[in-house]
Amino acid sequence: MTRASEDRLLVLVRHSEAASGGSADEERELTEDGWAHAREAGRWLREFGIGLDEVFCSSATRARQTCEAIWEAGCSEADVRYDSRVYNASAQRLLDVIRDADTDANVVMVVGHAPGIPYLASILADGEGSEQAHEALGHGYPTTGIAILSYSGHWSDLGPASARLDRFHVARPSGGA
Repeated sequence: MTRASEDRLLVLVRHSEAASGGSADEERELTEDGWAHAREAGRWLREFGIGLDEVFCSSATRARQTCEAIWEAGCSEADVRYDSRVYNASAQRLLDVIRDADTDANVVMVVGHAPGIPYLASILADGEGSEQAHEALGHGYPTTGIAILSYSGHWSDLGPASARLDRFHVARPSGGA
């Protein structure tokens, strides 16, 4: 994918599958499948050639573990901010977090939760980009769903309908779920 130097990428990841019940919501850990799906997300991002500059990750255990598994699979590590503002955040709060990104960061990833991450992807997308990605996003945003949006401008100016949806992928190991 060729991009102009002023173009930026925003990678929105919904955390992988977590165990239900048993502990406080913020402390829930990934299931075995969740770990496998997150590693597949890391492989996919690596194969797609995504080099991250900055990551905002929810403070929840399942989101932190999703990041860890993505790095284990070879996706380039970046400056990660474990940010309590991302935990169960609304789309507006997530947008405020992204607007705080380093001005030099060209590729920013957010690892968070539904419904904030799916809703943010929907409101940022301007209707342009990949028809296939829009169609896939229309079918839902399951755990370990990844939206890649292109944006031209300063992160502080990011707003509704200002980005193009280039890719949408649900990370699952081949032969797996």
